[in-house]
Amino acid sequence: MTVFHFFNCAILTFGPHAVYYSATPLSEYDTLGTSVKAALVYLGTALVKLVCLATFLKVSENESFDPYQELLKALIGFIDVAGLYFALTQLTHRNISQNHKFQAVGLGWAFADSVLHRLAPLWVGARGLEFTWDYILQGLEANANLVFSISLAALGSLMWLRKNKPKSLIPIIYACAGIVATMPSITSYLRRGLGWHFPKVVGFELFTSLAMAFISWQLFSACQRPSA
Repeated sequence: MTVFHFFNCAILTFGPHAVYYSATPLSEYDTLGTSVKAALVYLGTALVKLVCLATFLKVSENESFDPYQELLKALIGFIDVAGLYFALTQLTHRNISQNHKFQAVGLGWAFADSVLHRLAPLWVGARGLEFTWDYILQGLEANANLVFSISLAALGSLMWLRKNKPKSLIPIIYACAGIVATMPSITSYLRRGLGWHFPKVVGFELFTSLAMAFISWQLFSACQRPSA
């Protein structure tokens, strides 16, 4: 029963990445190499972030919300944006469209994040003798992170790769990218500052990820329309 629970949680956590790849044109255009490269860039970015967090942040003895520490975390979190910039603009890709490129990069980025942060807790905890909803919620959180990663990659594609975008949309694109990039700090404030429980935070992440995906899709569609 415990192994069955582990596989259920693992499928919920990692399955949507495979479904997204196979159910979209990404598999037809063989963008797996782009996703793998993006995953490797994420691992390098995570290492840099880990060094920065260990260098500049102090170890907290309690779970209280420290605005100064969270501000530093938010600033360090923008290293992800730099990593995405490198993955979108500096890596060599196959001859694929901009639309497929940002999806492949976002998918690889999200998969690497799930493996790095959720595989070990699942392997250790989900096989326990006592059933808990925490790992199912972590799987749902991984799905929200998948949507966030693809949305951020789409916004980054508009910022760095599309030159002829409408000027009126530029502030909205940068504002949405800033919101998505600082989402870990926002959820940290909800948990530590406002005392939200994990299920409520996951619900917020799922709702916000869908809202940001819709906004990113609208912005991407608007930038693809020919200018009058």
